Amino acid sequence: MPYEILVGLAVGLSVMLFWMGRRFATSPLEVDDQLERYLIDDPSVDSRYTIATNPSRLTFTERVLIPLWRSALNRLGALAPQRNADAIGRRLETAGRPYGLTVLNFLGLKFIAATIFGVAGLLFGSVVLRQALLVSVLFVVAFGVFGFYMPNIWLSGVIRRRQREIMRALPDALDMIVVCTEAGQGLDQAFKRVSARWRNALTEEFVRILTEITLGRTRREALTGASDRIQLPDVSNMITAVIQAEQLGVSIGSVLRIQANQMRIVRRQRAEELARQASIKLLFPLVFLIFPAMFAVLLGPAIPLIVQTFSGTLSR
Repeated sequence: MPYEILVGLAVGLSVMLFWMGRRFATSPLEVDDQLERYLIDDPSVDSRYTIATNPSRLTFTERVLIPLWRSALNRLGALAPQRNADAIGRRLETAGRPYGLTVLNFLGLKFIAATIFGVAGLLFGSVVLRQALLVSVLFVVAFGVFGFYMPNIWLSGVIRRRQREIMRALPDALDMIVVCTEAGQGLDQAFKRVSARWRNALTEEFVRILTEITLGRTRREALTGASDRIQLPDVSNMITAVIQAEQLGVSIGSVLRIQANQMRIVRRQRAEELARQASIKLLFPLVFLIFPAMFAVLLGPAIPLIVQTFSGTLSR
């Protein structure tokens, strides 16, 4: 390729990247500025929840590549039907919005995964296996369908890991909330203290509850929204007990102490259940992996002798 063409392509690419950087680095709205000042000035809020609206603090990837990627995902996601948008939105909320994905981003990701897996199926059928065109098309369809549902499988795994993390952190967090409330602090201050001490999925929900309360929602609405997002029976029972105690004027500390004792009992029962399942789960690797290796070690040296003995007997 001539030198002049290379220089022209480099200059054109530089101009395009400069224009994209200027476009995505425009000044945000005033509401975002106020929310950013509130989140940054509040020491109880984790820096992960701050809104980085200052372009000077953003890297090239955050300023150009990530917005461009999300824009492409949005355009692809707009092609999908909207009947499952609410269900996908609820699942993304339950998963904690991994990587900041929206509904359109997730739908666009499904289309991209289906395309990539479809191309992989075509290459696998036509190049690797050297099959006919019809068989390659079948591989394309099968791989494309698998790629389309692959983000759903990934999202289900994220939801399970997040719920498991919340279940593990809930008893200890309840103990600390009980100590704070019995010491004279309110429920909001207890949530803030727990969020300042630990960093996990449960404290992320506590930070979101506090932020929603500060921005105008009632405590009952914020707690109910957290219960709908997490979708765990233990968390729903705790939030229901807190709401009822607040309505009836009962001490929240005593109610949470009862909930903490129940959570501790439930955690012990689950540990005992997993311990009982361990012997059954060890049965499959024991039979299919360990026993064949033991038989090969024990009976392997005897096999040549057995073959030699039977061959000599048959020859006579």
